[in-house]
Amino acid sequence: MWTTKTFLKKRKGSVLKIVREHYLRDDIWCGSDICTICAHQNEELVLEKNPQPKNKKFPFPHYIVLDTCVVLNQINVLEEDALCNVIVVQTVLEEVKHRSSSVYKRLLDIVGNPNRKFYVFVNEHHKDTYVEREPGEKVNDRNDRAIRVSVAWYESHLMSSQADRRKRDRVKVILLTDDVDSKQKAENEGLHVATISDYVRNVEDCPGLEDRLSQHNTTYELQAGGREPLFPAHFTPSQIHQGIKSGKLLQGSFLASRENFLEGQVNVEGQDKMILVQGRVGLNRAVDGDIVAVKLLPEEEWSVPSHMVLQDEGDDSDVLEEENAILKSKDERVAKLPTGHIVGIIRRKWRQYCGILQKNPIEGSVRHIFVPAERKVPKVRIETQQADILSSQRIIVTIDSWPRNSRYPLGHFVRALGTIGDKDTENEVLLLEHDVPHSKFSEAVLSCLPKLPWVITEKDVQSRVDLRHVDICSVDPPGCTDIDDALHCKELENGNYDVGVHIADVSHFIRPGTAIDKEAALRATTVYLVDKRIDMVPELLSSNLCSLRGNEERFAFSCIWELTSEAEIVSTRFCKSIIRSRQAMTYEEAQIKIDDLTQNDTLSKSLRGLNSLAKILKKRRIENGALVLASPEIRFQVDSETQDPIEVEAKKLRETNSMVEEFMLLANIYVAIKILEDFPECAMLRRHPKLPVSNFEPFIKAGRNLGFEINSESGKALALSLDNAVRPDNAYFNTMLRILATRCMMQAVYFASGMVQRDEFFHYGLAAPVYTHFTSPIRRYADVIVHRLLAVSIGADVTYPDLLDKRKSHSLCHNLNYRNRMAQYAGRASVALHTHLFFRGKVQDEQGYVLCVRKNALQILIPKYGLEGTLYVSPHKGAKQNVTFVYSEEKQTQKCGDVIFRPFDPVTVQLSLDRSNVQHEKIVLKLVHPQIPGFSVPSLSSVKRKESDENLQEEMEISEVSVSPPIEKISTKKQKVK
Repeated sequence: MWTTKTFLKKRKGSVLKIVREHYLRDDIWCGSDICTICAHQNEELVLEKNPQPKNKKFPFPHYIVLDTCVVLNQINVLEEDALCNVIVVQTVLEEVKHRSSSVYKRLLDIVGNPNRKFYVFVNEHHKDTYVEREPGEKVNDRNDRAIRVSVAWYESHLMSSQADRRKRDRVKVILLTDDVDSKQKAENEGLHVATISDYVRNVEDCPGLEDRLSQHNTTYELQAGGREPLFPAHFTPSQIHQGIKSGKLLQGSFLASRENFLEGQVNVEGQDKMILVQGRVGLNRAVDGDIVAVKLLPEEEWSVPSHMVLQDEGDDSDVLEEENAILKSKDERVAKLPTGHIVGIIRRKWRQYCGILQKNPIEGSVRHIFVPAERKVPKVRIETQQADILSSQRIIVTIDSWPRNSRYPLGHFVRALGTIGDKDTENEVLLLEHDVPHSKFSEAVLSCLPKLPWVITEKDVQSRVDLRHVDICSVDPPGCTDIDDALHCKELENGNYDVGVHIADVSHFIRPGTAIDKEAALRATTVYLVDKRIDMVPELLSSNLCSLRGNEERFAFSCIWELTSEAEIVSTRFCKSIIRSRQAMTYEEAQIKIDDLTQNDTLSKSLRGLNSLAKILKKRRIENGALVLASPEIRFQVDSETQDPIEVEAKKLRETNSMVEEFMLLANIYVAIKILEDFPECAMLRRHPKLPVSNFEPFIKAGRNLGFEINSESGKALALSLDNAVRPDNAYFNTMLRILATRCMMQAVYFASGMVQRDEFFHYGLAAPVYTHFTSPIRRYADVIVHRLLAVSIGADVTYPDLLDKRKSHSLCHNLNYRNRMAQYAGRASVALHTHLFFRGKVQDEQGYVLCVRKNALQILIPKYGLEGTLYVSPHKGAKQNVTFVYSEEKQTQKCGDVIFRPFDPVTVQLSLDRSNVQHEKIVLKLVHPQIPGFSVPSLSSVKRKESDENLQEEMEISEVSVSPPIEKISTKKQKVK
């Protein structure tokens, strides 16, 4: 059977008659074990014959039918085991698929779990449940009607199979919907219907289920009575569309400030400068990551970013308002930024957030405050009856809505992660907060792995270049098991050198389109934490079959040059190869071989040759304008059993670090040249954009105040300026200058060559016209793609459509850039966590340097531990200080009496760990030298705790909730540079 629909469509002056056929069937099963009508097969009997009623409002056996909004808004409730025997009609499934891919995937996971008893009923092709859209009827109204028709059909269909049952034992069907109109129509049609919240609140023997209810449609009621809304109303979608079209509004991504909760910026594509937004009215309920509509203020109302460090409402926001007024009134010498107000939300980027519960002191209250771990995210109001249990747990919460009359958004509890402060729990938090995929590899992925024992066949030898006779070795950090590169250097008879970089041939094991390929593309990178590694590919590949371990035969992709003694390249060749590394060495072991001239074995000579050539290559790169930057880096020694840190030290760099780096850079550059030459439209490359000179202005100003002129007109000019900025009285000065220069830079990004203009290919930091990533395919998916391109280029492999599709490559690059950025942040957060673990119970004095002078604080860098902390100098509310600091923005100084603090000045500080705030433990810095009589660092945590105790009830209902002052920022890099 089928139904047809005919309509006319005008196209290019002609009229087309279009006929659509929709096939209907009379043999679609209902899925119920009660049914005696449908010709079910055993696997189709999903719905139980005798479902047990566990609901006080509906105390009879029943099945549940969900509407679309319930699935979209209440997926966290549906994932709980309490709800079983659920019918998901095809109409709902398709609507969910179109409106939210993430919820659709989660719904399919539930349906796929046989214990949950979720059945998909294909109502759109059943002759008795398909409904035509009526003239003038909206699509949503038609779909709601189709769901109600399915409920009525199920009621009637099942009734005929239950004639012999007692009335109270007959299974009925209940529609769950939050749509008021649809609910009323269902009641008028005689159907059993309820809202999801009404149903869930009556479920028995399932504590905590109600906590997971979304507050998407909740209207927040003010407790202060008669108070005006706190925020302006958002523009409607049509107003936003018209405003953007006319140019009166701009669209961009909102980036909240980490250092000032009342400030953020909007990144508008095509604009050189971000738009500054300040104050609650200016931010207007935007959350970090949201796509927003912003209205520019008149130029005379533009402002500059605050010089205050304000990280939560416990800080005195009156000070900020006063400061903003001062900033706006300054003369034209101050470079003001375009400033605006957010007037609407185009697309929310809300996600699940980790944090802690701040309990309401009112006994029996279910309304509490959730404090996110991420400082850029506002606190969230949630309702839970498990506050006593959850207050000691790290929990996950989702934001549902943000009414105008609520200072905080409304949300709901999702799940608990574990005890606050537990290392495993905190590791889970940082992985979730940085969106790092870290679940176990699926069976589908593991099925793609080669079977053991794996051996190299005669066919493999014939299709590859056999380099097993070459003396190759690898040089890596201690404990490295994912060894993806090895080197060799051999002197030729003509006096030149045969030099090779040999990279693990991961693409041999990961074929395009397979489950393991899709998983690697999703993960994009291996994530390195202090005490663990989250692999991009399964361990069998990352630490075994692909790892170029010593004295084991492995597949490689080799880049081999002939170089003169002056490191001039005579020729280059690429090949798929078979190698056998003679030894896997650490940087220290390789350095010993180089330095000990009594060692004259083949590997020692090879390493000396590599080191000599690397020095020439590096010197030439720097002369061409490559930058030598810096960031504080530390290494932890951890207990072999507990994995707790027992020692922290700054990372030591040796010549061998630079030696490996130079040849990895050289290989990446020459591979980039090759794939761009053969695939000008779809080569995967990496670029480092040059920043506008304005981005360097604060950095240039800091250098000028100290007597050094920083020239940022070009990479070479900047490199020369940094080389010349040396102070004999401060050995660490130049390193700090390079750290600040690093922070001015934009991040390097992957891109598809056909999607970017050729003059934008340049890699600013390396001064390379073209660059890519080839040397780490075990831990970077971008390198896998580059290997595939290079293999096709040299005829070692065949291509496939997606590889040569520049738009798909462009989309892939977006994910690679995002995952790489998140992996860096997760690594830094892991360093911060382990630094806190190390400092538990310790108090010690350390040498530090003033890295940055702020209006109310000094940012102090502690080189020994590679950490950065905030030393407050302006009296905080409640602090007892008898001294006055005078801040000079022009000179970037803080002065107290005869003592002046400038950027890069040495100081001695006492370090200890403040654990009074369970959400954010922090390293506390107290000034030891230079001594200032009467000055001590405010005990901010105790001040905030007192304020919080006094005002918590009010904060729970109306105003802000205070948390601890800033956590320190710690930077690190992966130990091995490639």
